[in-house]
Amino acid sequence: MAKDKSLKSQPKLPKRKKLDPDDSKVPAEEIMHTKIKKRKKMEVEVRRMQAPVEVPVAINTAEDKKQKKDKKHKKKQETEQAEIPDPPSRLDGPHVMEGEEDLSPEERRVLERKMKKILKKEEKKRLKAEGVTLKKTEASGPSASQQALDYLTCWAENHSAWKFQKTRQTWLLQHVFDSEKIPDEKFSVLLQYLEGLQGGAKDTTVQKALSLVEESGQEPENIDVQKRAHRAREVIQLLS
Repeated sequence: MAKDKSLKSQPKLPKRKKLDPDDSKVPAEEIMHTKIKKRKKMEVEVRRMQAPVEVPVAINTAEDKKQKKDKKHKKKQETEQAEIPDPPSRLDGPHVMEGEEDLSPEERRVLERKMKKILKKEEKKRLKAEGVTLKKTEASGPSASQQALDYLTCWAENHSAWKFQKTRQTWLLQHVFDSEKIPDEKFSVLLQYLEGLQGGAKDTTVQKALSLVEESGQEPENIDVQKRAHRAREVIQLLS
């Protein structure tokens, strides 16, 4: 009985874990590496399960391409229709057409340039059809013929304010025999003015008058020639 008590009083020692016969052969570092690898694999699996599901982009690719193609085709048709518009009543001012709001600024500028060219051609055709020629506007003011006639009137009616101008006298001498340039009522005043004519201007005027009288004998049926010859005879009679 004493023997049994002594045995019971001894402290119990921890039980030793049974070792796998192959554990003694595997290094501790390799075991640790395997555990870390398994842990990382589990973490990856957990993250994959928690990540949101991504919708594949390629699902709508074919539909998007079709929509883009249809939109491009529609814009091309609108541009082609806008290139030949009906000519508006005015050439200036902005012209807004259907479908233009979808165009980019660069496309809108190109379209406006094309419209201006078309409108310019249409305007030229219209003017040509009406027989209108484009001319530069002349400077405002009285013409040379009007200034010469005013010069002659001033000599006759307001001699105190009159001043000799060689340019005006030269014009009168060049057209003295032309009834269209110098009307009959002004020709009678011009004859009075020519009474004081002297020098080379007088000789030149007489020679021209003699030539017109000679020409009238060769063309007796020409009314215009006969009218000039009639004035020429009056000038010869005055200055001879």
